[in-house]
Amino acid sequence: MSSIFAPLQRLFTSAHPIQPGIYHYQSPPDDPRNYRLHLRVENDGSAILIVNAATVLHLNQTAAEYAYYFVKNTPVNEVARRVSRRYSVDASQAAQDYHNLTERILTLIETPDLDPVTFLDFEQRTPYARKPAAPYRLDCAITYQLPEGSDVQSAPTKRVDRELTTEEWKSIIDKVWQVGVPHVVFTGGEPTLRDDLPALIAHAESNGQVSGLLTDGLRLAEAAYLNQLLQTGLDHVMIILQPEKELAWQALEKVLAADIFAAVHLTLTQQNASDLPGYLDRLAKMGCVAISLSAHGTDLSDTLLALRDQAAALQIALIWDLPVPYSAQNPVALEVAGEGRVEGGGRAWLYVEPDGDVLPTQGVNRILGNILKDPWEKIWKQA
Repeated sequence: MSSIFAPLQRLFTSAHPIQPGIYHYQSPPDDPRNYRLHLRVENDGSAILIVNAATVLHLNQTAAEYAYYFVKNTPVNEVARRVSRRYSVDASQAAQDYHNLTERILTLIETPDLDPVTFLDFEQRTPYARKPAAPYRLDCAITYQLPEGSDVQSAPTKRVDRELTTEEWKSIIDKVWQVGVPHVVFTGGEPTLRDDLPALIAHAESNGQVSGLLTDGLRLAEAAYLNQLLQTGLDHVMIILQPEKELAWQALEKVLAADIFAAVHLTLTQQNASDLPGYLDRLAKMGCVAISLSAHGTDLSDTLLALRDQAAALQIALIWDLPVPYSAQNPVALEVAGEGRVEGGGRAWLYVEPDGDVLPTQGVNRILGNILKDPWEKIWKQA
């Protein structure tokens, strides 16, 4: 998730900011750009605009108001009239400022690989250097169940007394939506082992939240089940690929052919280090466009960086801030070490265990509170 700072340089006289809250826009089905916007307006009138759950624009009060009108699909003449009246500026200038901001946002949507700093005149802000008013994403481990034959070390079941019910998870999804969290990722354990996964995804979608799934993907080989998930409105999926299983490759092939953004996670070990370059080649030939990489230890750092370079050469994008299995070793962490970058766990996202306990991120066993029992303000203050 990238973060860029977009202030409007023109100074206006102050006006009472628009109503705080979260506002959502999804492009209509016939729009080929297929984009989603989430605008979260803070109490001081500033805001963040999240584009496709990936790029964060930090807006001052005036820019926030323009973004609000954009999300509400307000006609430009009405925007100019309102801004002119509220800020005592010329209506034509207000219309031009609105046009400039919306054009830059649309350019970012239409050309996601474009550098917004160089080409769109946005200012860059170090990601996660400042704690936001609420996280951008909640990672929900709805179960620590694992498929038969899995390594029991893959999920810390002994930390969890019970699993929350469907209605309890729905209440959590609603709770974080109300405080401005626009993005929910369902993970585990293996989340497809819970029969209510489609219902939970559909509930998040009904709110307007972006929904994602982290899974081993094996059950997605079932065409009927994959179609059921797609019908819920699921936005993206990351498959923790088990490359030694041919069923995993078959499932991935079906997912890549579906109308959904799909990424793959591979974990580097001493045992599979010589095989991973071949796996990357196979993924590229299948049409995989995004990959997450992690390693079991720092002694594999050089190999991990070589795989990162290979993925770049194959034009496979590196995804690094989605939930991945319990490893802090990833190419981006290695690349930015010592550069003062602040990690996103506990700031940009939080992690909820199957019993409702909240951790800063997966694998960091510091309990911030229980999301069912404790006030949100208390949990977020502890993060």
